[in-house]
Amino acid sequence: MNIVVTGASQGIGYEMVKKLLSETEHEVFALARNKEKLEMLQKYARKATYHYLAFDLLSENYIEDLIPQIVKKLGKVDILINNAGLLISKPLKDLTNKDFDDLFNMNVKSVFKLVRDLESYFNKDAHVVNITSMGGFQGSNKFPGMSLYSASKGALGILTECMAEELKDKHIRTNALAIGAVQTEMLSKAFPGYEAPVNAGEMADFVIDFALKSHHYINGKIIPVSLSTP
Repeated sequence: MNIVVTGASQGIGYEMVKKLLSETEHEVFALARNKEKLEMLQKYARKATYHYLAFDLLSENYIEDLIPQIVKKLGKVDILINNAGLLISKPLKDLTNKDFDDLFNMNVKSVFKLVRDLESYFNKDAHVVNITSMGGFQGSNKFPGMSLYSASKGALGILTECMAEELKDKHIRTNALAIGAVQTEMLSKAFPGYEAPVNAGEMADFVIDFALKSHHYINGKIIPVSLSTP
């Protein structure tokens, strides 16, 4: 399969690409801003074929600078894992207009643009997996300082449901994983000293398995993935 993974330079994204390259025979296209981290992943490419591009998803130039590169290397896309995300943790009174724009542009708009602009290049029975958060899952525990982050992830969940409805006639399935606490750089920055019950490698295994198999059975669902109750 031809698989695109965003946010591949750290955390779950890095571990997903590492595992796909070292354990499968798929063709993988990794996206992140950090070129050095993307280059580091090359050493894990054994049976899989590896392509990468250092690209800022906050850029406006998807049509000119991003989509042609993906199509040139892969031709068509079977799986798109929208893993890239931004987390800003501040009290509500300290959040700025720029914080709002940055969070929604990365966590929602970049997914919208990537799916919209790749739509004609998805294979039949393609699967779009959007990585959202338990913070954006209605009824889950909420934390101070996470209001805009959680709101953006909640918006991504609704976008997932709507995309699934619009794309189903083209046999493109869209689902979201609302992930709970995972030990990543992002989590450590937001919650210093907190130790999550799941590490990035373990969650990467789950996401890969979900991306490869679950769209044969479900579509348009937001699946909570957490050891705690909502």
